[in-house]
Amino acid sequence: MDFEHLEVVLLHKYPQYLKSCCELINNEWPRSETARIMSLQASCDELPTSLILVNKEKHLFGHCKLTAIPSMPKSCFVETVVISRSMRGKKLGTFLMRKVEDYCKNVLKLEMIHLSTKGQEDFYTKLGYVVCPPVSIYGSSISYSYNSKGKCGTLTTPVPIQNIDNSAALNDNSAAPPPPPMPKPQSIINTLKSNRTYMFKYLI
Repeated sequence: MDFEHLEVVLLHKYPQYLKSCCELINNEWPRSETARIMSLQASCDELPTSLILVNKEKHLFGHCKLTAIPSMPKSCFVETVVISRSMRGKKLGTFLMRKVEDYCKNVLKLEMIHLSTKGQEDFYTKLGYVVCPPVSIYGSSISYSYNSKGKCGTLTTPVPIQNIDNSAALNDNSAAPPPPPMPKPQSIINTLKSNRTYMFKYLI
């Protein structure tokens, strides 16, 4: 495969690929066209971002969507990665992921990438990803610390500022009972159990 004729670009900069990108993804994960188009149209310079793999003849070969992780501002989540079925087995998935990593590191200034997979663990392991605890892209306050070897360390549960009752905090005579103890880390992890494998990689 001649990779010199390939490039990875931002979908929202090339809206002419919107419909073909929708078809590419829906061939793998069927969804209503309207919902898929709306999701793709959310792509922007920050996050979420859709990156597409095209050649100089303007053929669409692949797509990758990046989403923010609220509890991990220095990371993002690879929500979808798909290569056109007719072009698989040509190392295009590896090429796309390398370009995605470059974009995350050099443009978005991120330090990590997270993803989940079912059946493609070996592919991502070869790219340097390692297994990690589940993460949520839906506003979870759960976060993990990682050591320099890529292993999960301390589990923390930061308290969202908007949930703090400031009126009670300013009342010195408040007789409100103390808050219940935080749940044990293991019980928190259990709430995020999944049949998918979660993995991450440092970009620095």
